[in-house]
Amino acid sequence: MAGGTWESTNQPVLPGLYMNFKAAATSAIQGGSRGTVIVPVKANWGPVREFVEIGSEQAIAAMFAADSENGATAYPALYLALLGRPKKLLAYRLADDTAQAAAVTMQSGDAAPAAVLKLTAKHPGSRGNGFTVTVQPALGNPAAKELRLYEGAMLLGTFTGADGTAASLAASINGGNDWVTAEAVDGGGVPADVSGLALTGGASGIGGLTNADYVAMQEAAEGQDFDLLALDYAADMALLQSFASWIKRLRGEGRGVMAVFGGSAADDVSKDAADLAAARSLAMNHEGIVNVGTGVRLSGTDYSSAQTAAYVAGLIAGQRLNQSATYAVTPFEDVTRRWTRSEQEQAVKSGVFLLFFDGRQVKVLRGINTLATPAEGQSSAWKKIRSIRVMDAINADLQRAAEQTYIGRVNNTEEGRLALIGAVKEYLGQLSLSSVIEPDGYDVILDPAYYGDSAVKQPEPDQVFLQWNVKLTDVMEQLFGTFYVQ
Repeated sequence: MAGGTWESTNQPVLPGLYMNFKAAATSAIQGGSRGTVIVPVKANWGPVREFVEIGSEQAIAAMFAADSENGATAYPALYLALLGRPKKLLAYRLADDTAQAAAVTMQSGDAAPAAVLKLTAKHPGSRGNGFTVTVQPALGNPAAKELRLYEGAMLLGTFTGADGTAASLAASINGGNDWVTAEAVDGGGVPADVSGLALTGGASGIGGLTNADYVAMQEAAEGQDFDLLALDYAADMALLQSFASWIKRLRGEGRGVMAVFGGSAADDVSKDAADLAAARSLAMNHEGIVNVGTGVRLSGTDYSSAQTAAYVAGLIAGQRLNQSATYAVTPFEDVTRRWTRSEQEQAVKSGVFLLFFDGRQVKVLRGINTLATPAEGQSSAWKKIRSIRVMDAINADLQRAAEQTYIGRVNNTEEGRLALIGAVKEYLGQLSLSSVIEPDGYDVILDPAYYGDSAVKQPEPDQVFLQWNVKLTDVMEQLFGTFYVQ
């Protein structure tokens, strides 16, 4: 799917819909679009280097375990992302080369014991070291064997081998469970009765992770359809810049993706918190990057601004396009540091996404990205997350429609061009009904620079240049009143 931005002096080669957004000619899309969030995580269980859809808190515990041991981040990061209510949440577990699945080999009950049955945890990680096995005769059938798998005191499953052999037990185990696989060793035999035999050797592969592992996941994420990405920890500036460059490249190729970052818990509560957060934003300075400046407290637990970034990503993805993050009410009970009025003003000027406690609730101060200094062709609208989401959404919708209906299907004649213009006008008309753009405040025409008496260049036979002028709506953020007392 080709697309992206274009320049008159450097036109694209691949067929596709190429769009430029200028301050005087922005466009929007209908409300109700909700997005997909990706979060790379570290965990003590779960599939490695795969994208897994997470839809509930219970799913996090089942897929990755509900712990933070060994530096695991999956549970808090994904839980916070779910609180934002995105349409879809995709987790990607990172692990280094030391990651290993726990295992145990059971012996036969013969006079000369031999290995007969091997159990291996389904996923690498230390969680597997908490699995234990009990083997005993099955009730009511002395010839059969019953294998019970435990995690601590919790029974995970009971498996019966009809003839008591390792092969029959392996078939029963492999018939369906989420925790271990079984293999009869050297033809099998009858495993001896055991109680509380532990699986060992499981390693999570967290300690050796480096920036390179996170950078490598970018290639995998590029093959996914997603809207926002948040990291699971306070990355250093080198890694943040790598992700920022990646996001900028994808956006230049026509993909409306954004990233949300944050800082460490120590930075969040520092007396210099405002300056540190501002420095992160100024280093990014891009409409596709959001920088969270405050940590939050939920149910007595403090989360850093880097962890809160997952929530913010979920919040942005979960909102309708005619909604704004400004003053959005969050589920948190407080922030880890309350910024002063002057610090809040500095945050807005520097492109810091801030949360604040208003005495009753924790709210978003203003729905802004890190773009503090707009580039040529951009206006202050580019600083608003809502505006960027609207522009990204229309880009995606029109690109999809063009590929499905127009590119390679409609002749590039006056009749064909008028049909395309009419379809875009109809589409924009629908947007005005959702209060995303101003009613009667839009138009679509053939670009005068390429058509008519004022044309400076003639398009090629397979090219169409359109110009649409649209006025975006916004929400009320600043109310000014004058009171007269008589």
